[in-house]
Amino acid sequence: MTKRTAVGLPPELARRTNLVLRPKDAADVYAHPRPEMARLVKNGAARRLATGYYLLVPGRHLGDDTWRPDLHAVGLGIGQADYGQDGAALMGVGAARQFGAVPREIAVTFIAVPKQRPPLETDVGQVVFVRRDMTVLDLERIETEVTPGWVTTPEQTLLDLAARPALGGLPPDAITEALRALWLRADTDLLTELAAGQRKTAALKRARHLIEGDPDAGPN
Repeated sequence: MTKRTAVGLPPELARRTNLVLRPKDAADVYAHPRPEMARLVKNGAARRLATGYYLLVPGRHLGDDTWRPDLHAVGLGIGQADYGQDGAALMGVGAARQFGAVPREIAVTFIAVPKQRPPLETDVGQVVFVRRDMTVLDLERIETEVTPGWVTTPEQTLLDLAARPALGGLPPDAITEALRALWLRADTDLLTELAAGQRKTAALKRARHLIEGDPDAGPN
C-alpha cells in the first residue's frame, strides 16, 4: 500500500499524472466530490490551491506541513486541468525561472493557454494566463513534481521576454540578466527562424542591444 492510498486517496486519484484537479475531475470516483475533497485536505492528502482547484500532495511530502509546492508547476497543472496536457505551457518569467535565468523566487508565473482569462490567485502565488496559439510556440517537455508538461524553449522564452519585458514585474536589470542567460543557451538559427516566423524581429534586436555590452554573450 502506498502512502497516498494509506491516507484515504482512492487508487484512481493516486494514479493521476497531473496532481492538480477540480472537484468535477473526481466525479467518477465520488458521488459528492466537493465534501470528499475537503476531507482529503483535512487529512493531509490534498491541498486547496484556490476556489475549485486542489493539489494532491506527492507521496514523499505527506505529513510534511512545511512543504510548499512550486508555483510554476502548480500553474502548469492548473492550465492542464482546464485545457488538457497539450493546451498549456509554462512561459515568460516562469519559463525563465525553470531554465535558471531568474535566480530568485518570484510570486507570479505565466501560463500560455488557448483562451484569454483572468489571473488566478493561489495560496502559492499568482497564475497569469496568456492567450497564445499553442501550435506556433516552440516548446519542450519538462518534468515537475506536480505534472509533466510543456515549457517554451530558451529561444522562445528569450523572444517573449524581449517582446514584453514588463510582463512579470521584474526590474529592468533582472530582465537583462535573464535575457543574457537565455542568450547563452540559444541556438542562432532557431532564434532567427522563430523571430521571423512570429514577427518578433524587433524583439530579437532589442535582446541583442540589451546584452551587447557582454563580449562573451551570444547564441551557440
